[in-house]
Amino acid sequence: MRILLYFLPKLPVAAITLLGVSALVFLSLRLIPGGYADVLLGPFVTPEARAMIAARYGLDQPLALQYLSWLGALMQGDLGISMVTRGPVLDEFLRRAPVTLELALIAMVFALAAGLPLGILAGVIGPDHRGGLIARLIGALGASVPEFVLGSLLIFVFSVWSLWFKVGGYVGPLEDPVGNLRTMLLPAFTLSIFGIALVLRTTRDAVLRVMTEGYITTALARGETPRDIIRLHVLRNAAIPVVTVAITYFGFLLGGAVVVEVLFSIPGIGFYIYSGLENRDYAIVQAGVLLAAAVFVTINMLADILYALLDPRIGSGRG
Repeated sequence: MRILLYFLPKLPVAAITLLGVSALVFLSLRLIPGGYADVLLGPFVTPEARAMIAARYGLDQPLALQYLSWLGALMQGDLGISMVTRGPVLDEFLRRAPVTLELALIAMVFALAAGLPLGILAGVIGPDHRGGLIARLIGALGASVPEFVLGSLLIFVFSVWSLWFKVGGYVGPLEDPVGNLRTMLLPAFTLSIFGIALVLRTTRDAVLRVMTEGYITTALARGETPRDIIRLHVLRNAAIPVVTVAITYFGFLLGGAVVVEVLFSIPGIGFYIYSGLENRDYAIVQAGVLLAAAVFVTINMLADILYALLDPRIGSGRG
């Protein structure tokens, strides 16, 4: 009941957020120079041809009417029809979703496998130790190197020297598991670089904060071993912010893999949204951005609930 009372007030905020995102992406697309007619027919498109295409796809109607019509279709689970393929956008999203999910999961594994141990080490030994300085350097590099820079560098290196990895030519995991890993590990690592820095910094700060608590001094006075103190006291009490950040970051991965998918030609949702933007295929971009926002909002709400479960003071209003 406590968690339910904590969760319910967040639903209107989430709904308003998604409504705002829908209006913003709808208007932004209409403000981009050029339209579907210009992409389809090129620079020699005539006003008559542009008007005919606009009438065919309902783009000649007032913007408010177009927006309300789109919202009405969304309420019925209809994400629209692609102007290029004339197929349902929802079907294409469902077909590509496993690819993006796989990429996000592998990137999440990289982020946790590297960020957690480095963050714990940096927090336990302190920021002034050589190991702590190295961890801080890794965190700074991970947070500052853009994905497209790292991805372009990896593509260049592993295109010249394969070293087992493969650039491009996506293969499904059921079709060829080894070939799938050869294709997915490089883009997943590129996507995870910011996550490694994020998890590392969050874990380090949480561990440093816990190490200054009085119960750590009490545990030392009782004669507990450093290993038991870290396992029983430090990790348990430092877990809340780390878990919250990890869940939120996973939501970011699901909705923010566009750059990496385009760079490595991964046929996921991000690549599909990018192709829709290139072709001014409004239905694809509108649905893709709104879907990414919905995933991110949902993941954040789940993180808040988990936070409240781990720390009862939050849900009860005492935090």
